[in-house]
Amino acid sequence: MEFYFPTEFGEQLAFGAAAFTALAGFVIMFAPGLSMRAVGLASRGERREGFSEVRSTGGLYLGLGLAAIMLAQDWTYLALGAAFAMAAFARIISILSDKGSTILNYLLLVVQAAIAALPLLHVFGFLQG
Repeated sequence: MEFYFPTEFGEQLAFGAAAFTALAGFVIMFAPGLSMRAVGLASRGERREGFSEVRSTGGLYLGLGLAAIMLAQDWTYLALGAAFAMAAFARIISILSDKGSTILNYLLLVVQAAIAALPLLHVFGFLQG
């Protein structure tokens, strides 16, 4: 089985979004403390469930990114883009209703929107060539 790297520019961008997602998931899964500190979270007390939640989220990102890379099909790119579009929408809701208007939230919103846009633009034919 050979490793597939796309030849079309639009699919290369979608592939890049999937690779970034997988890399972020890997870091989140294996360095949850670092990841939590990066976004301003801290584990308190004797309960360690916060680390489990962060690790499982990292595993979700890693699995979704790797699935899109390994399968390289429009449906997997669509799932990746839709998931990040919903995450960006949830972040907008948080900014508006949770007093979350911070620079980090806006930066992460841009990142999530870009990761959503790249595969979706490819799947719907807006990125050709």
